Amino acid sequence: MGMVAFVDETTFGGRAGGCEVEVAEERLALGELIRRRVVREVAGRRAAGLVEPSGQPDAEQQAELALTAFRRGGFLVLVGDRQVTELDEVVDLPPGTEVTFLRLVALAGG
Repeated sequence: MGMVAFVDETTFGGRAGGCEVEVAEERLALGELIRRRVVREVAGRRAAGLVEPSGQPDAEQQAELALTAFRRGGFLVLVGDRQVTELDEVVDLPPGTEVTFLRLVALAGG
């Protein structure tokens, strides 16, 4: 069991510290890793009171939206320094692994 750090970046160079998540598995498919991150974020928003009870998002529905965004090229995922391109690709997650979600931002005027 180890800690995996999720980090968000944009193509403009912005970097936001994400969160650390304990992952029991040493290897996991990218799609499952994305799903777990989204479920954790939705739960965190609920716990922090950031989502009103009547407007609580469904975690699984949000996870499906994130997986669809990945399939459509809305963001890239780097595990360590390696880009993972397929949702069913199994990645190694030794303790301390950094998983970067790189949001692709369209250039203005181009």
